[in-house]
Amino acid sequence: MKLLTVLMLTALPLCCYAGVGCDIMDDVISMTIDPDVDVTEYINNLQEFIPGEETENALTAMKQCFLDQSEETLDKVDDLKQQIYSSFWCARY
Repeated sequence: MKLLTVLMLTALPLCCYAGVGCDIMDDVISMTIDPDVDVTEYINNLQEFIPGEETENALTAMKQCFLDQSEETLDKVDDLKQQIYSSFWCARY
């Protein structure tokens, strides 16, 4: 779970640096760590970005990993997300 979170959040500054997709990436990350969004709603909201069944299965597993975490862990992931957004690389965007 920790590795998955690190890998997901590592891509965030690269997307911001490119100047595209920051709003979309923020929405996806927010939905991923939101415990009120269930797996079905998550997959339905991301349907336009899912090219096939393998991707859908991977996203389902990832969302389920976040649903299995405590509120404290999810709050820490959100704090990390905010720190990345306020970093040098994302500040320009």
